[in-house]
Amino acid sequence: MVAVPLKEGMSAKELRQAAAASSDANQARRLLALAAVRDGMSRQIAARIGGMDRQTLRDWVHAFNKCGLEGLINETSPGRPCKLSAKQKAALKALIETGPDLARDGVVRWRCSDLVRVVERRFGVSVSEDTIARTLRALGFSHITARPKHPEQKSGAIERFKKNSRASSKGL
Repeated sequence: MVAVPLKEGMSAKELRQAAAASSDANQARRLLALAAVRDGMSRQIAARIGGMDRQTLRDWVHAFNKCGLEGLINETSPGRPCKLSAKQKAALKALIETGPDLARDGVVRWRCSDLVRVVERRFGVSVSEDTIARTLRALGFSHITARPKHPEQKSGAIERFKKNSRASSKGL
């Protein structure tokens, strides 16, 4: 089998400098293996330096030749798709903005555990509290909540109980 030639342009010293500057450990390891190849070491030894086998080194040489330094970085996995559709997320956002109804929802403020039950009941989708929290963050909501208000609270009751700082400072 013929070794794939390493693209010209970077010396072994430059490859090592790029490895030292890299914040991605895997990319740095691959760059050090390529520097060993550039120094004239056998592919077997260079692969061992990079902690891989010869075929993997060959694959990374192809990636480097095609894309340069960026080709040596692993692509991030897209992850699991969201269980809630865009339409369901919009409905959840509207539900949160209008707030809970004590008679209908049995709560005076939304918590993640309450929203898990609502999503299951309305959309038939089972999600965790962590998923709800991430979804809320993505929808622009923060974790900070307003103080709950008793549904039968009389208007102005809070203002009557607040201390007036001006009046209390005059009495000193």
